[in-house]
Amino acid sequence: MTTIQHWINGSLAQGAATATQPVFNPATGAEQARVVLGGSADVDAAVQAAGRAFETWSESSLTQRTQVMFAFRRLLLDHEEELGRIISAEHGKTVDDARGEITRGREVVEFACGLGDVLKGSFSDQVSRGVDVHDFRQPLGVVAGITPFNFPAMVPLWMHPIAIATGNTFILKPSERDPSAANFVAGLYQKAGLPDGVFNVIHGGKEAVDAILTHPGIEAVSFVGSTPIAKYVHETATSHGKRVQALGGAKNHAVVLPDADLEFTANHITAGAYGSAGERCMAVSVAVAVGDAADALVAVLQRKALEVEVGPGDRPGTDMGPLVTKAAQERVEKAVGTAGAQGATIVVDGRGLKIDGHEDGFFTGPSLLDHVTTAMDAYREELFGPVLAIVRVDTLDQAIDVINANPYGNGTALFTASGEAARRFQRRVNVGMIGINVPVPVPMSYYSFGGWKDSLIGDHPIHGPEGIRFYTRPKVVTTRWPQPAQQVTAGFDFPTSN
Repeated sequence: MTTIQHWINGSLAQGAATATQPVFNPATGAEQARVVLGGSADVDAAVQAAGRAFETWSESSLTQRTQVMFAFRRLLLDHEEELGRIISAEHGKTVDDARGEITRGREVVEFACGLGDVLKGSFSDQVSRGVDVHDFRQPLGVVAGITPFNFPAMVPLWMHPIAIATGNTFILKPSERDPSAANFVAGLYQKAGLPDGVFNVIHGGKEAVDAILTHPGIEAVSFVGSTPIAKYVHETATSHGKRVQALGGAKNHAVVLPDADLEFTANHITAGAYGSAGERCMAVSVAVAVGDAADALVAVLQRKALEVEVGPGDRPGTDMGPLVTKAAQERVEKAVGTAGAQGATIVVDGRGLKIDGHEDGFFTGPSLLDHVTTAMDAYREELFGPVLAIVRVDTLDQAIDVINANPYGNGTALFTASGEAARRFQRRVNVGMIGINVPVPVPMSYYSFGGWKDSLIGDHPIHGPEGIRFYTRPKVVTTRWPQPAQQVTAGFDFPTSN
């Protein structure tokens, strides 16, 4: 049985902790490895290594740092298939889907390759007689990322390339459910020429998380996960003097107007709802059908849901793989039953699905629920599975009110042919990321990712310009270079720019 170890100071390390946890293949239900569960001593070892590395890495040239990023990008391309299969085997998503998340993560690496332009400061000449002002940004020190199971490559790649390229050193605590991708990426960084200690991986559960949140040697923490844990991370880490970006959960709505092309709309909502088995913080979990669109939309969505090919992630032609754990499968199937008991119409029932040759896998099929109300559990809870709920309203303004009343504000979409409706929607809706005829509006790497309300705890979105600001702090320098013979009188009054 393979034991997945930490990566500290450029090599694998068993660490001080002796506890381990099984890592399953979701398609078979079989245990395929064990991962060590680190504790405070292991986090401290990583912090010490990262602290030593920071002394030299923070003084490295921008050219050196971007050259490492260019090499790392090339290695991600060269090893995309291998990394995709590692992700699929532990998470359950299809290999194609895993390659897609690697591509989106690699885009952040490409953004990091161009930091030379982004990090340019400003200069103001002659703000006072013989006085100039300029500013620049410097790295924080040792920073950490705590990432979820659903994107074991992409979400960490939203963090560490920018942190490292700006001169910080990084400690990653990935999900213990699918930990191998993190170690694989660590090996690619080493091949790219990244010095030992700049990127470290600590595996574990709550003990490792708490050690990161409270360690005095860590300056900042990035987190993506559920809203309750995001609140805990933000409260705990900020109380220990750390800078925190904490992204929480979501309940993403796709509004469909009667003028929308229903075939186009249903194709995209189906993919947005059931892709990656719905285990995405940007998954479409609610379709809000406006007026006359409802009956026809449900009919097309029913047909599309029944066409989704469910199977193991490495099987060609599979659209949707299993859920990540047996507990996740049971939770999602229980939610579908509860929805029916609360009055929803189960149009497509994905419960009880068995895949030939993979009978013990954590599979459930797509489920489609109609006549869902905002009071039902299927609407209120973040199910994180392949369940699409249909909520019916009469007008676009009512649809906007439904979205704005929801505690989450991560992503939303509108399907329409009306520019006026689109403009009204995007201005009035209280959501951070909006798609117009785009179901999953994850922004490009040179924009920042982050929702509103309970989907973002604190003030710091992730990657893009906000990522640069998060991992650096500014300095403003005011200079005077008087001539040797020049006498400059110093006053006791508050200085002005006269």
